[in-house]
Amino acid sequence: MRRSIVAAAVMAALALTGCGGSAGGSSAGGSSASAGGGSSEGGGRDGAGPAGEAVAFNDTDVMFLQMSVEHIRQGEPVVALAAQRATDPEVKSLATELRSQWQTEAATMTGWLSAWRQPPSAPADAGVHAGHGDLHSLRAQDVAELGATTGADFDRTALSLLLGHLHNTVETTRMETAGGSYPPAISLAAAMTTARQAQIQKMLTLIA
Repeated sequence: MRRSIVAAAVMAALALTGCGGSAGGSSAGGSSASAGGGSSEGGGRDGAGPAGEAVAFNDTDVMFLQMSVEHIRQGEPVVALAAQRATDPEVKSLATELRSQWQTEAATMTGWLSAWRQPPSAPADAGVHAGHGDLHSLRAQDVAELGATTGADFDRTALSLLLGHLHNTVETTRMETAGGSYPPAISLAAAMTTARQAQIQKMLTLIA
C-alpha cells in the first residue's frame, strides 16, 4: 500500500516539474506584504486595507488564499512529525524549512483575508472550487499511517505525502499567477511556486 502511495506521489511530482517554467519570485518564506499596496488593471472587488485604504482583489485571489491556508493546515501535522522523527537529517531539515515558510505565509494570507473581510476558508459548497482545482486533500488517515511508521519507512512515507501535498500547492499558486488581481498575492504565489518546485526536486532525490 505504501509503495503505491509513494509511486503515485513521485509520478505526480515528476509530471508537475516537467510541465512549463516556474514563475519568478523570491524565497516564499520572506513575503510579508501588507494588505495595502496597489490595485490591478481589469477591476476587482474593493476591500479596506489595514490603514483604511481601498485595495483591489478578485475571486481568484480570495480562493487562492483560502485554499493555501487550508493546505498549510492539512500539511502541518506531517511536517511537525517529520521535523521530530525523520531519521535522515535532510528530511528533517526540509520539514523544518517548510514549517517555517508555512507559518510566515499563513500569517500573511490570513491578514489579507481579514483586511478584505473575507472568511479564512471557503464555504462548504460542492461547487465552490469549480474552475480552481478540486485537489486531493491530506486525510487524518494519512497522518495516522505516518505516525505508525518508523525509521526509513517513516521518511519515505513522509516524503510521499509531502510530494503530493506540494504538487497541490503549486497547482493552486499557478491558478493565482494566471488569474489573480492583487499584485502582492500574485507575487507571493510566484515565490511559492519557485520555492515549492525546488523542494519537490529535493524530495524526489531523497525518495529515489
